[in-house]
Amino acid sequence: MNETLVTVVGNVATPPDFREAANGAAVSRFRLAATVRRWDRERAEWTDAYTSFYTVWAWRALAANVVGSVTVGEPLIVQGKLRIQEQEREGKRWLSADIDALSIGHDLARGTSAFRRVSPAVAQAVTPLATPAPTRASVGRDVAETAPSL
Repeated sequence: MNETLVTVVGNVATPPDFREAANGAAVSRFRLAATVRRWDRERAEWTDAYTSFYTVWAWRALAANVVGSVTVGEPLIVQGKLRIQEQEREGKRWLSADIDALSIGHDLARGTSAFRRVSPAVAQAVTPLATPAPTRASVGRDVAETAPSL
């Protein structure tokens, strides 16, 4: 419950890496660079301040769609759960900011994108031997169970 949800706007810094996790789920990751822009009054123009880098993790269908849709340099909007990781490597302490992505999309304020819906695998229909008559209580549940997910 008490997870930190963030929305980060930035550019893809590394090619998405796709693999299969130990549990069989598809996973992909890439680095996202978010650069702060500041108005410089002396020059009367926008200038870059500092850049923060995030490792973005995508799972299952989102992982596959990221690999097929995202390339280095593209502007993205990423929404997900922020995790700060603390590690020790070669005797030095490192902190990293990871985002478990819930949603990823191109930033349409900076360009255009062409969307293609991906159809989930369709299960083979099984005809039951005997179909009981629907009851008033089961009608809404049956419709919800058979409705296609969007």
